[in-house]
Amino acid sequence: MLSDFGVIFLFIITAIAFIAVALTIARLVRPHRPNVEKLTTYESGEDPLGNANVQFNGRFYVIALIFVLFEVELVFLFPWATVFGQASLIAQTDGLWGWFALAEMAIFVGILALGLVYAWAKGYLDWVRPQPKLPAVKSSVPADLYGKVNKKYAQKTKSV
Repeated sequence: MLSDFGVIFLFIITAIAFIAVALTIARLVRPHRPNVEKLTTYESGEDPLGNANVQFNGRFYVIALIFVLFEVELVFLFPWATVFGQASLIAQTDGLWGWFALAEMAIFVGILALGLVYAWAKGYLDWVRPQPKLPAVKSSVPADLYGKVNKKYAQKTKSV
């Protein structure tokens, strides 16, 4: 007979095996036809120009943080909504439970709204695409040599 830990370990092993089998079957079944268009860099909805290290727009990070913040708010709102109107708790506290829970959630939502107003006032939610700054590098290698290398690479990737 398995202990509780043995059952958990069995579930973990089964999950890992299931994922490995699913990924292996998907690799065998899927088509593999790379081309130049598929191999191009595509980053966060913007075509990169120049060095890809400087092309990331920091606004993606800010928007993601605000999204996570409001998702966490929803995680707290759902359990609160189920407990807020419980008649037994309201009866035991002579109605104070309802007012306390309502005030507590109003403060919580107010703090989050204040944070949203702050981000809005600072302009963090304005979506302005930055102009890319191409690095100016002086190279002793002639520019036409780069063109030849790129052309050779493009021909090589077309044949793959």
